[in-house]
Amino acid sequence: MANINVVNLAGAKVGEFELVDEVFAAEINDGLLWESVKHYRAALRQGTAATKNRNQVSGAGKKLWKQKGTGRARVGSIRTPLWRGGGTVHGPKPRSYEYAFPQKKLMGALRSAISAKINDGKFTIVDSFEVAEAKTKLFRTALNKLEAGKTTLLVESSRKLDEKLYLGSRNLQGVELVLSSEVHPYDLLRYEHAVFSKDAIEALQDTLKKFVSKRSKATDERSKAAAQKEVA
Repeated sequence: MANINVVNLAGAKVGEFELVDEVFAAEINDGLLWESVKHYRAALRQGTAATKNRNQVSGAGKKLWKQKGTGRARVGSIRTPLWRGGGTVHGPKPRSYEYAFPQKKLMGALRSAISAKINDGKFTIVDSFEVAEAKTKLFRTALNKLEAGKTTLLVESSRKLDEKLYLGSRNLQGVELVLSSEVHPYDLLRYEHAVFSKDAIEALQDTLKKFVSKRSKATDERSKAAAQKEVA
């Protein structure tokens, strides 16, 4: 078990939070992170590209000239794909690029993303996001004191989210607010720094614990044993 400092919005330490090793001390899986980001971005695609086939383009269906006797190549319709302005064969049609992604893999990628942020020193836990007023200036000052960097992801639990936090942070450039139940590995990789409320990380840790497989636990235990052996 590792402890991480819990600070207030002024940057002063107010306590500690215990991180469960089976959740946050796992080996970072780059391949799983790549898969989760690919899935997320695929789901964002609009998929609206479309072309018209010969039944959809404009043009009369009348035969342009008689079949024989003109010396010209035979033609049946002005809408043929062989002609300029004709229909397109096998062109793109509106579709969804989204595909199924196992929840267990998503949770594994989320563990890796959080572990990477912790290892890089880009992870902060605050006791609360509560402020006196819904002022952008107050949150900008708080983030400066937390040394949060140019881009920051704020994560709050759904039961603690209030209007002051939403209104005070929405106009901050390079800052995004998400719920702990909706945070995605892509969010953590996209932003330089992550700031979680204590309630948010507690809720997320409880959720991630449920998806730690026995195989992952055994692998982590072997890795720790090997590391301790090397140190000894």
